[in-house]
Amino acid sequence: MSTAGPSGSPGSVIAAALRALAIANEAPRGAGPGLATWRWTMRQRVAAVRDALCAEPGRSDVADDGWLAARGGTAFRERNALLMRLGELGSRVIEDADVGAVRAEVARLVADVGHHVQRVHDLAYDRVEMELGGSE
Repeated sequence: MSTAGPSGSPGSVIAAALRALAIANEAPRGAGPGLATWRWTMRQRVAAVRDALCAEPGRSDVADDGWLAARGGTAFRERNALLMRLGELGSRVIEDADVGAVRAEVARLVADVGHHVQRVHDLAYDRVEMELGGSE
C-alpha cells in the first residue's frame, strides 16, 4: 500500500492499521465460535483504523492560501465522513447477520481510506512544493 510514511508517522500508522483490517477481512471464518472471533477481531481492527485517522493532522494544519485551503477543507470533510462510516461499521461487524455485506463494506472502506490518505499526502507534497517555488 502506498500510504506508508516514515516509521511512526500518521501515514505509516494508518497504513499498518489498514493492512491489518484488510488481512482480517480476508481471513477465513467459520460458523459458531469462529465467526464470533472473526467479528471481535474485525471490531478491533476497525477501531485501530478509526484511531489512526483521528491522529491525522486536522484542518488547522492546512495553509490558508487559495486552492490548497480548498483541498485541505475537502480532505478534512472527507476524513470526518470516513470516521462516521467507521463508527457505523464498528457496530455492524458485531451485529449484522449478513457477513458477506459487512465484508464488502469493509473492503470498500479500506480502499476509500487508502485513497484519502493518498490525497492527504499529495496535499502535503503540494504545500511543500509551493513553499519551495515549484518544480520550474
